[in-house]
Amino acid sequence: MAEVQEKQINKRSPEQREARIARARLLESLVYEMWAGKPVYYAGYKDVLNGTKAVEEVMSSSLLQGILVAKLVARLMNALNEDEFTVVTNELGIQFKKNDWRACDVAIFSTAQLADQDLTKYAWIPPKIAIAVDTKADFTRFHSDFNYYQEKTTQLLNFGTEKVIWIFTESKKIWIAEPGKDWILKNWDQPIDVLPGCSFVLDVLLTGKKPTP
Repeated sequence: MAEVQEKQINKRSPEQREARIARARLLESLVYEMWAGKPVYYAGYKDVLNGTKAVEEVMSSSLLQGILVAKLVARLMNALNEDEFTVVTNELGIQFKKNDWRACDVAIFSTAQLADQDLTKYAWIPPKIAIAVDTKADFTRFHSDFNYYQEKTTQLLNFGTEKVIWIFTESKKIWIAEPGKDWILKNWDQPIDVLPGCSFVLDVLLTGKKPTP
């Protein structure tokens, strides 16, 4: 069987071999997260492979998502003592173990935690707070989109993250999860506690208007 496969490979033209290599490299670039050695691709990755979408179309954030992250990071950096906490953004990779990592839009670390961290690699220590705005993951390998969110949240909490906050732009809901507590669903006009002395109201961040008493 192996000999037959080898002969088939050898029969391919140089152009065919180059095309296969290029496709494999493209597929590798479309990995959004790695779950226990198995890739979770960007939603829409098949459209990229088929040539109907550009890579940037599936990897890029919407304008609303970008504004939310920017406003949120500004709020966190203004409220937190940078000597105590470090706010990280830009789709950070959180490494559970080899070939097992998750993406995170905004993460808050204790600054002291980062002293021994290789800053050129994914974070192998748990952030105190993990915040995500929607997701870019393809749900094909999961039972449902809820299954993806639930599994990823549980994994982050088990890794040592103290609080996971999901911000959903379509439903305008915020999901907050902490270990040993009921997971809570809130609206964008409700206050969200991040850390002691640090909270936000998403509607206020977006509009700049304070809520009516």
